[in-house]
Amino acid sequence: MIDRLKFILDHYNLTSTNFAEKIDVPKSSISHLLSGRNKPSLDFIMKVDKAFDEVDLVWLLYGKGSFPKNNDDSISLFNQELNKKPKTEAISKNNFDNSEKSDNFSTLPPKILTKVILLYSDGTFDVFDK
Repeated sequence: MIDRLKFILDHYNLTSTNFAEKIDVPKSSISHLLSGRNKPSLDFIMKVDKAFDEVDLVWLLYGKGSFPKNNDDSISLFNQELNKKPKTEAISKNNFDNSEKSDNFSTLPPKILTKVILLYSDGTFDVFDK
């Protein structure tokens, strides 16, 4: 991630001081991050995401995707219409018949949702445990 932060600085021709001012963090924080002394916090990452529209969060975190972000290729839950109904398909009763289970899936344990984490644009989050 440090390399991607340096890439952002180069792309926008920013010094570490200018970058710190733009995202509203102490300039020592930038120095510590770029030297590898510290790792970026969630708050820091959210400030970068908010300050630079062209930075794709997935690219910043994982190095996947592109910079500057290509809005045509990005897939995000947050870009979808909130009131849009999900697509449904007709499912026949036979799809759930246990006698027709495939051997590949009969030994897999069921997946159980245990935690949901919601991240908000202001850097806060909520965690919901089972």
